[in-house]
Order: sequence, then C-alpha cells, then structure tokens
Amino acid sequence: MRKRVLGQSGIEASVIGLGTWAIGGWMWGGVEANDSVRAIQAAIDAGINLIDTAPAYGLGLSEQIVGEAIRGRRDQVVLATKCGLQWHTAQGTLFLEQAGKPIYKFLGAASIRHEIEESLRRLGTSYIDLYQTHWQDDTTPIAETMGTLLDLKKEGKIRAIGASNAATPHLDAYRAAGQLDADQEKFNMLDRRAEDSLLPYAERHQLAFLAYSPMALGLLTGKMSPDRRFADDDLRSRSHRFTPEYRRQVLDVLARMQPMADDHEITLAQLALAWTAAVPGVSHVLAGSRNPAQATENAAAGAVKLSDHELATITALIDEFPA
Repeated sequence: MRKRVLGQSGIEASVIGLGTWAIGGWMWGGVEANDSVRAIQAAIDAGINLIDTAPAYGLGLSEQIVGEAIRGRRDQVVLATKCGLQWHTAQGTLFLEQAGKPIYKFLGAASIRHEIEESLRRLGTSYIDLYQTHWQDDTTPIAETMGTLLDLKKEGKIRAIGASNAATPHLDAYRAAGQLDADQEKFNMLDRRAEDSLLPYAERHQLAFLAYSPMALGLLTGKMSPDRRFADDDLRSRSHRFTPEYRRQVLDVLARMQPMADDHEITLAQLALAWTAAVPGVSHVLAGSRNPAQATENAAAGAVKLSDHELATITALIDEFPA
C-alpha cells in the first residue's frame, strides 16, 4: 500500500482509505454492525491505515462501530472524523432530518467543543489525527471556527485540520487563519467538477485531497445490474443515476474498460479506485466497505499503477459516460 502525506502535517496515510458513511446505515438501507467491524479490521490487515468517519453517519453509530473495530489497534490507524453537522442545538442552518432529528450546519466554538468530546468518547481515543469541518456554515465566521480548531490542536486533541464540501473561498479563509492540511470532496469518474478548481488549488497550496464516493455509490463497480432494486431508505432509490436505463449505459462504458482491468488482473472497482488515485491533485481515495471481502479488494487497488496511455484511454472513455 502506497502512502502519502496529509498536506503539510507530516502524517502519512494510505492512498486508499476506508470511508464509513455506509457503515452508519443512514441512507444506505441499514447496517450489520458485526460485518462492519470485521470490514474495518480486514481493511487494516490489508494495509489501509486511513479511516474516515463522522458523527452524522447514523447519529454517532459509524463512530461507535469504528471505535469498537480499532480497540487495541489505535496506533495502526490515521483516524479522521468531522464536525459541523450537529443535533444537540438548533443553532446554525437547518440542513436535513435523520431518524426524526433535525440536523444543523453549525461551526460555532462551543458546538465544536461539544462535538469533539462526543467523538472522542464514541471512538475510544484521546485524539483525532484529522479533524474536518463536514459542511460549511454561513452563520459562523471561518476565523472563529479555525481559531477553535487551532486551539484543539494546541491541546493535543487533534493533529491536523481539514475542510469538506467547501469552495475555494472557504479554503482561502481557512488558510488565512492557520494551517489547513486537507480538503475532502466528492470525486469519481462521474463527478469530476473538482478538476476545474479544487484539485489545482490543492496542488498549488499543498493540501491533501481526499476523494469521497470514488465508486459513485457502487455504480462504478460494474456489479450494479439494471434490475437491482433498492429499499426506500436507500438514497439510491431516489437517484436518476440508478434508473435501469442509466445503469445500463454505465455498464456499457465499463465493459469497454474491462480489458485494461483484465491486463492488471483487477476488478473494475479496483480500476476505478486506481484511476481516481492517479488524477493530479488527488492524494487519497476513500472507499466504502460493508464486509471484509470488499475491504480487502479495495485495499489492493492501492498497489495498482496505471500507465499514462491507460490513464488517457480510461479518461477518454469516461467522457462518454451519460450526464
């Protein structure tokens, strides 16, 4: 497994990381906790040390499961979590509802202080390696938010600071207030808007770029048949990308990538991860796993190196994906 540094923090993290949104169960049709614990442990065994979670993934459930899985192995893990989506107060901007609870975007100082103590408790640790603002809060000055994060860093509760779901003006404001080490954004073969500004920005300012949803909610694995049905509480049941016709079109394009996957003796999912990790500016790729087999498969993509010709060929095929 290759490793890359998280920005200017000096922290080395595996190129392929484990994303744990699905492990929280929310919007993914539920979760089997035992399978999730085994998936996390299998990921670590396979060379993944970067584990990314958040309080909002299942109202703390994802963090609890991660905490259980890494018990006794904390020193083997680069642990990333987030703040800024909270349900303990009605401050900030109403964002969504989860399990009947209103969730607010809020990054005020006292709220962050409350959130980190809850995360440390659920994760069973005394510090977070990478602490990220989950969504940006227009009601709180970024200088205030960053000041709190820098204080937490001085206190040893966090080691590095990141932002997620941000625009370049947000990143400018964070960097003006202190050292920002990472930006986490959606990026995959279907979602490439970050190539326009965020990826060049990350390269220019030495930020790690953590790509989440690299397999587009499973669509890029090549295993998403057109006739598969999703539960009502699965977000894919409401996405235009998971209509039978759209899935059929994606499978047609992926079939044209299959020979390259075969040449490397890898799956289409591993090819998607390897391509994402090779895009200029991307430093780490966060792939979800709900069982040990998926975790082991994803980890193996961290050793795959594609040639310039293969990368160009894949990118040309990607341009044919339906909008």
